[in-house]
Amino acid sequence: MEATVWLASLCIEATVPVIIGCLVGHTLFAALTAVFSQISIPIGPVPVNLALLAVFTAAGLLSPGRAVLSQVVYLLLGAVGGPQYDNLDRPLRPERGLLAIRKDLNLFANLRPAILYKELANASTLKPEVVAGLDILIVRELTGDIYFGEPRGIRTLENGEREGFNTMRYSESEIRRIAHVAFQAAQKRNKKVCSVGKANVLETTELWREIFDEIAPEYPDVELSHMYVDNAAMQLVRAPKQFDVIATGNIFGDILSDQASMLTGSIGMLPSASLDSNNKGMYEPCHGSAPDIAGKGIANPIAAIWSGAMLLEHLGERQAAARIMTALERTTAAGVGTVPGRDRTEAITAAVLAALD
Repeated sequence: MEATVWLASLCIEATVPVIIGCLVGHTLFAALTAVFSQISIPIGPVPVNLALLAVFTAAGLLSPGRAVLSQVVYLLLGAVGGPQYDNLDRPLRPERGLLAIRKDLNLFANLRPAILYKELANASTLKPEVVAGLDILIVRELTGDIYFGEPRGIRTLENGEREGFNTMRYSESEIRRIAHVAFQAAQKRNKKVCSVGKANVLETTELWREIFDEIAPEYPDVELSHMYVDNAAMQLVRAPKQFDVIATGNIFGDILSDQASMLTGSIGMLPSASLDSNNKGMYEPCHGSAPDIAGKGIANPIAAIWSGAMLLEHLGERQAAARIMTALERTTAAGVGTVPGRDRTEAITAAVLAALD
């Protein structure tokens, strides 16, 4: 492979930076390093400091890391956040550095699969017959909605009472581009898109629904349906296999994708990709920095390794990606890493490495 995958903030031609992140991110980094080395893809760790990036962003300055990331084509991310940052002002937390990366790189399309490994059917909180064969893709718009809308803040009213306020908004062009991503993804799957919003009370998602209806005729082979978000949340636990591709906005997608991932038995098993209009972007596990298990050596590296495979697939390294995915399938088929907290990170990584041979 000509391109070097860098776990780094360094960006030179044909390199792929990877941010290790916080807490369990360091453990996952070690697992990812071992797997990539096994398939002869060189890596060089130089992590980006997301907390420092957030500080520079809050001050309206271009940090060295942010200047580098503006040139990035592909990026791998470990995990972000932790209780050590809880006392910082919100704009200074590492999560804000992550939001800055998404905005700077225009990573508007978040793809989060929820696929059930058959060995995990009994680990799901739902009956095996409800989730067996589950394969959902949630397409979440990532750079708009209430998370980025202005104005926002906390203010004191004339009567002395404090008020928090945020703005939910989407432009037509933002909705159109995520709709095309959802329809095109469905064409490669079971050809169904369910658009999720709250059009009965929110004008933002009323426009969302109208735009999806306008675009649907461009994809005559795809069936479009609409569902209110409260009903979608219920249907995900009642009959999740009715869904193929779920397309939704930033805040609803944030909630529904976590809910869908737990249908599979463990959020630690699933990857995600955040892409721009050229299908380039950032790949990361669905889970967070997991402060409750950080340092205990029991973080499940499967989602991080799978995210790496997704990146390699988009790089055109399909053979390497297929090797990793086959190794993951063999590992879970042997029951390794399928019970949350039972197997140590090193043991899961060793099983994946053995399956690569």
